[in-house]
Amino acid sequence: MFENLSDRLERSFKILKGQGRITEINVAETLKDVRRALLDADVNFNTAKQFTETVKEKALGQDVLTALKPHQLMVKIVQDELAQLMGGTSVDIDIKGSPAVILMSGLQCSGMTTFSGKLATMLKSKRGKNPLLTAADVYRPAAIEQLKVLGEQIGVAVYAEEDNKNPVEIAKNAIKYAKQHGHDLVIVDTAGRLAIDEVMMNEISAIKDAINPNEILFVVDAMTGQDAVNTAKEFNERLNFDGVVLTKLDGDTRGGAALSIRSVVEKPIKFVGTGEKLDAIDVFHPERMADRILGMGDIVSLVEKAQEQYDEEEARRLQKKIAKNQFDFDDFIGQIQQIKKMGNLKDLAAMIPGVGKQIKDLDIDDDAFKGIEAIIRSMTPAERTTPEILNGSRRQRIAEGSGTNVQEVNKLIKQFDETRKMMRMMTQGGGKAAMKNMRRR
Repeated sequence: MFENLSDRLERSFKILKGQGRITEINVAETLKDVRRALLDADVNFNTAKQFTETVKEKALGQDVLTALKPHQLMVKIVQDELAQLMGGTSVDIDIKGSPAVILMSGLQCSGMTTFSGKLATMLKSKRGKNPLLTAADVYRPAAIEQLKVLGEQIGVAVYAEEDNKNPVEIAKNAIKYAKQHGHDLVIVDTAGRLAIDEVMMNEISAIKDAINPNEILFVVDAMTGQDAVNTAKEFNERLNFDGVVLTKLDGDTRGGAALSIRSVVEKPIKFVGTGEKLDAIDVFHPERMADRILGMGDIVSLVEKAQEQYDEEEARRLQKKIAKNQFDFDDFIGQIQQIKKMGNLKDLAAMIPGVGKQIKDLDIDDDAFKGIEAIIRSMTPAERTTPEILNGSRRQRIAEGSGTNVQEVNKLIKQFDETRKMMRMMTQGGGKAAMKNMRRR
């Protein structure tokens, strides 16, 4: 997402960067190009116009014309204004109450049911909640079954009444059930509807009035572009929702909805869906998204993803093994599994400042570790824990068992040996002292 916009903005700033002398005309030309880039990204016209006018006013007010590096100052102003355009700071979800109730709303095919499962996963694992998913979509074939399957996958209870066609009653009964069975959070998955469907809009308004939810989230498919903004306005007028969820941000989308929706409906984007897996959900951080749009990476989110997979006890165990030069292939494959849990490899790499532009045209397969894993899993337990015994005949057998060749096996073993030596050096001498200094800070 946002790749085209990032490229266009970068070209726009080059208008300033290449100039020996900066003038109001240069700035105006740059911002004219910025506005075109925003419009091409399907940003609302009035939003794009207001954005560039604000940037121009601030640029001239901050003496960009006389600045030592006007190009950098202009990028900083655009970065700040992009963050403000998308809300400025992240806004948390209200899950206070016994139980707290979240009402999901959105268009047909917006991914509401899947997102309900993702949200339950996040709030269960990161907030310690005991959620209850409620199947209040009584119209779509297999909607109830889909939610039950999701609930089973994530270990979350699902409340459903297959023979009841009244979603208002189902939602009210789910809250009673939650109170009786110790659930401190109820997520009500409703039917997707069209904003022009008066009967369906009246129905979700009735559900809102009946259950008085802590949060009403409007789920919108980012692929719908500018139409998403117009639909959000219609739903907001009826429901006065608390926040927006953008799904399918990993798709081939121009990103206009993310940039426009906050300014048009004046409601924060709270979550984004970033993939098909049930853990592919992120809290929306406007300032981090602005950095990514401008090609600056998102190192904070990368560190957070790493911390989610970090096990302090496991880290201490590994440190002891490394210090004794006992780090083996079982440990190595364990670390690979931790990296894979963090998400899509290309997305992770793009969070590193300066890397995103370098790899945008590369096809980084999520199965990039498949060959390495096949080789390691073709080893016997003794070979994995004692790599020193891997002689020629063993390597030949491993190559045949993993569907690779001896050269690939030799290459992996060599890389493993070099990695093990480097890791051991880091726990001794200068490396150890450096880590101690870092801990003191």
